[in-house]
Amino acid sequence: MSLTARLERLAARALRAVVLVLVTLFRVVTSPCAAGGPLRPPPVTDPLLQLSAVRLAEKIRRKEVRSVEVVQAYISRIQEVNPIVNAIVKDRFSAALLEAAQVDKLIEEEKDDEGVLKDRLPLLGVPFTVKESFCVRGMPNSAGLVSRGAVVSGTDAPAVALLKRAGAVPLAVTNCSELCMWFESHNRLYGATRNPYDTRRIPGGSSGGEGSILASGGSVVGIGSDIGGSIRMPAFFNGIFGHKPTPGIVSNDGQQPPTSGLQQEFLCTGPLCRYAEDLLPLLSIMAGKKSERLSLQDEVDLRKLRYFSVPHNGGSALVTPVEQQLMEAQRKVVRRLEADLGVTVQEVCIPQLRYSHNIWLNFMRSPSEHGELPVPFVELMGDKSRKVWPVWELFKWLLGRSPHTLPAIGLALVEKVLKSQPSPFVVQQKEELQAQLEELLGTNGVLLYPPHPRVAPEHHVPIFTPFDFSYTAIFNILGLPVTQCPLGLSEEHLPLGVQVVAGKLQDRLCLAVAQYLEQAFGGWRDPGAP
Repeated sequence: MSLTARLERLAARALRAVVLVLVTLFRVVTSPCAAGGPLRPPPVTDPLLQLSAVRLAEKIRRKEVRSVEVVQAYISRIQEVNPIVNAIVKDRFSAALLEAAQVDKLIEEEKDDEGVLKDRLPLLGVPFTVKESFCVRGMPNSAGLVSRGAVVSGTDAPAVALLKRAGAVPLAVTNCSELCMWFESHNRLYGATRNPYDTRRIPGGSSGGEGSILASGGSVVGIGSDIGGSIRMPAFFNGIFGHKPTPGIVSNDGQQPPTSGLQQEFLCTGPLCRYAEDLLPLLSIMAGKKSERLSLQDEVDLRKLRYFSVPHNGGSALVTPVEQQLMEAQRKVVRRLEADLGVTVQEVCIPQLRYSHNIWLNFMRSPSEHGELPVPFVELMGDKSRKVWPVWELFKWLLGRSPHTLPAIGLALVEKVLKSQPSPFVVQQKEELQAQLEELLGTNGVLLYPPHPRVAPEHHVPIFTPFDFSYTAIFNILGLPVTQCPLGLSEEHLPLGVQVVAGKLQDRLCLAVAQYLEQAFGGWRDPGAP
């Protein structure tokens, strides 16, 4: 081993020791909050809450159940669980019940057969929830920014509009991190959202409200966005499914904050849900006419795919090592694939993955191909109406007087030292990684990769390990579709999971593997079940 490698390893060990001490001190300080042990919502008992969106729509079309009954069942569940998890920040229950009644009336008067109705309105009467950073007519659109607390949307984001056009009924909007740039869903406007498997744990971010309410049984499908893992981390931490599509397929319009610079190529809008069979129809609807580029209706033969597994990023001084229980869960997937399908899963080593956090940070600050630089985060914090001084905000935060969260202030401070152009070394690592993965995956390959170094951490602990999100973030930069899949629960009753990655425009491969993994490992587990 070279001297440089030895020094790097020693530095990594020293840094991890410091982080361990900080986390331990934090746990000691916050122990009174956790003294009562984990809190979970009550079990899901209503059979309507245990059906996929596809099955609910089928039953509504066949008049086996009324949309009003379904919507009311979800309203009742939200009222039961939201005081525990704080995922829903604003509801539209009265309007949703009126819209559900209109659905029931339409079905009673409908003269076309069920097949025609399904083609025209595939999600007719099914409720859904939406991340609050998306525009939903008549609902708040603050993205967790205190200064935008009074902003109400006058229009629907395209993804929302397409689901409504398919007959779905918007039920509520859900919490996110401040300006959607942290993996804890906490802000000074709505507070912190909690994980239903253990309320001492985070639900992830920035679509954490969606992940939490879906896992709690308070929603069946939802809309999230992902620029560094904001769909996949909440899906992982909450034991549900989440899909980051190939970029450019689902419209990102109608979100706060809007993207700028090269960030526009990294942001993706996609679905979150409890049942894997909902992923494909949701993606098809949300993509609109562009869904044709994905060939979603083409059948996927899992036995003819090529499978690869990467157990970790190769080691990085700034990223926590992957927990053994997560690597073992991934190994179980490998063994199951090989036993059930008769395929060979090749374990591969991709050294460039250890630079994932460098690549993401550098390219997020890069200008677009037209030279447009991204809007500085500190300007987004001011919402174009006031000047924000990060150092002053940090001082105010220490006194409990800042309207901003510590992660947002920290990002504004870090941003000052980041360059707008990636270093030649980072560009080289990104290009080599891009070429290697595109060649590896082609049009019929899938890659298994951990979604995070550890299961859902305690509240505020991620501030000590801010680069752990790089396990998801790298695929935003590479532009590859990824589906996050649950794999049962750990000994601590926390969700395990794996990312399934495919080549560009090969989303259907990820979705097909997700359905297989649901059957093999049980999919979503009720957090309230004994």
